Amino acid sequence: MINKWIFQKQTDDELKIIKTLVEELNISHVLAQLLVQRGVNTFEEARVFFRPDLSQLHDPFLMADMDKAVARLSEAMELNQKILIYGDYDVDGTTSVSLVYKFLKQFHSNLDFYIPDRYSEGYGISYQGIDFASTNGFKLVVALDCGIKAVDKVKYANTLGVDFIICDHHTPDAELPPAVAVLDSKRKDCHYPYKELSGCGVGFKLMQAFASVNNIDFSELTPLLDLVALSIASDIVPITGENRILAFYGLKQINSNPSVGIKSIMDICGLSDKELNISEIVFKIGPRINASGRMKSGSEAVQLLIANDPVFAKEKCCTINEYNNDRKDLDKNITDEAIELIVSDERYAKRRSIVIHKPDWHKGVIGIVASRLTEEYYKPTIVLTNSNGLASGSARSVHGFDIYKAIDSCRDLLENFGGHMYAAGLSLKEENISLFTERFEKFVSENILEEQTYPQIEVDAVMSFNDITPKFYRVLKQFGPFGPGNMKPVFVTKEVIDYGTSRLVGKEQEHLKLELVDSSSENVMNGIAFRMHAFNDHIKALNPLDICYTIEENTFNGNTNIQLLIRDIKIDGE
Repeated sequence: MINKWIFQKQTDDELKIIKTLVEELNISHVLAQLLVQRGVNTFEEARVFFRPDLSQLHDPFLMADMDKAVARLSEAMELNQKILIYGDYDVDGTTSVSLVYKFLKQFHSNLDFYIPDRYSEGYGISYQGIDFASTNGFKLVVALDCGIKAVDKVKYANTLGVDFIICDHHTPDAELPPAVAVLDSKRKDCHYPYKELSGCGVGFKLMQAFASVNNIDFSELTPLLDLVALSIASDIVPITGENRILAFYGLKQINSNPSVGIKSIMDICGLSDKELNISEIVFKIGPRINASGRMKSGSEAVQLLIANDPVFAKEKCCTINEYNNDRKDLDKNITDEAIELIVSDERYAKRRSIVIHKPDWHKGVIGIVASRLTEEYYKPTIVLTNSNGLASGSARSVHGFDIYKAIDSCRDLLENFGGHMYAAGLSLKEENISLFTERFEKFVSENILEEQTYPQIEVDAVMSFNDITPKFYRVLKQFGPFGPGNMKPVFVTKEVIDYGTSRLVGKEQEHLKLELVDSSSENVMNGIAFRMHAFNDHIKALNPLDICYTIEENTFNGNTNIQLLIRDIKIDGE
C-alpha cells in the first residue's frame, strides 16, 4: 500500500515565531519549526518543554470526586477495613493495580488485589468479582482502568455493603455508577486540566492526593513512576502535558532503578544494558505483561510487578515469556486465517470497514489481530469471536477516525461496549452480527474522510544531510519521550544517491543497509530500510530517490552512531 506524504506548512505568523526561537534558543530553523508544530511558541514554553518537572503536575484535587475518594480510602484504613484493589487484565490495568497495591501496602496490611478472568468474567467489573469481595469481607473496592459504565454492577455491590471508588479514563455514559467516588477526567462535570491520563495515571493521582492529605512525602511515590510509564506507553495514550512529565520520570526510574519485576522483564528481553525508550516498552515489555492476561491470568502479571524477590520474579517472568511465545504463534495463525476469509469474500473489497467473526478464535489475541488487519487493509476493523454465549470483540481504527463513535451509533444492538477513539471492545448477541455489520459499515462510509482511507506519513520537515549535526541530534533527543501527540519527528531529504556501498542484508536479503549522500553536502549518512529490498536495483544504478525517515542511535560493537531509519522511499517524483 502506497503511503501519501503530508508536509507540514507554516503560516506567516508561525514563520515569525520560528525566526524568534532560532535567535533566542540558538537552535536550527528545523528544530524551531518542530517546537512550533508542538505548540511551543515562546522561550518560556520551550524551557518547560525541554525540562519536564514533577512540580508541573496538576493538583489532584482538581479532579471531580477526589476529595470523596481520599476521605473514603482514609476512613477504610483508619477502621482497618479490608480493601480490594481491582483492575483490568491488560498492561494499564495490571500496572494500575500494582501501583496502588504497592503504595498502600506500606501503610495498610488488610489489602488484596483482584484481576477478572478474561474468559469467564470478561472486561471490567464483574458480578463474580463483587461476590468475591462481599464473601471475603472487603468493604471497599478501588477499581482501576475500568468501571465507568458499571452502573448496575455498582448498584448490586451497594446492596451487599461493598463501596466502590472508580478510577477510569474511558469515555463515560450520561449516567455514572453510584460509587462513593468516580474519578475520570472525561466526566463532563470534571474540570481537571488534563483529559488524557492512562488508567494507571488516574490511580497515581489518587495516591498523590492520599499522600498529600496524610503528610506522606511525594518522594515516596516517585519509585512507582516506572509503572505509570509502562501504562502510558502500552495503552497508547497521548504523550503530551502531564503524561509527558510522568513518562519522562517513569523512564528515568526504569533506566536508573527499575523495580524487581520490571528488571526481570528487561533481563529476559536482553534490554538490561540499554537505555529504554517508549518504543521498547510498546514492542518488548508491554506484550509480555499483556500475554499473562491474554493466555492465562492477569493476576500473574501483578504478582510479577509487585515482586520483591529476584528469584521469584525471574521464575514468574520465564512463565510469562512462554505465554508471550504462545501468543505470537496464535495471533499469526489467526491473522493469516482472517486474511484468507477477507480475500475470499469480494464484499470486503467494496467496503470502507471490516467486521469479521469466527466463533472459535482465541479471545486473548483478537485485539492484536484487529490491529494487524487495520495495518494490512487500512480500514476501521472489528474482530469478533464467541465467549460466554455472546460474540465478543476488539475494534481498531485508522488515523483520525473515531471508531468509538461508530460503535456507539449501533449501541442498541450491543450488550456492552467501551473504549477510546482508536480502540474499543464490544459484545453482542450472535444473531445481531449481520445487522451490526451493515449499520457499522453505513456509519463508517458516511463519516470517514477520503484522506482517512489510505495510509499517510506526516512529514515534520524537509532538510539536507548538512542539518544533521551532533548538536542537532542532542537537542532532538530532548523532544522525547516520543509517542502519540509527540511522535518522533519525521524528515524528508530529496534526491539522495548511493555512496557506492549500500547493500542487501538479512536472512533473506530483504533489508537495505544504506550509505547515502545528498546533493547539498558531503555528509555520508548510514541508514536501514527494513523490507525494502525492491529498491536495491534503483539504488545501485545511482539513481536519485527521496527518503522519508526518523533519526536514531545505533550501537554496534560498543560504537554508537546516528542512523536513519527509513520509513518510505519514493522514486521518479512519485
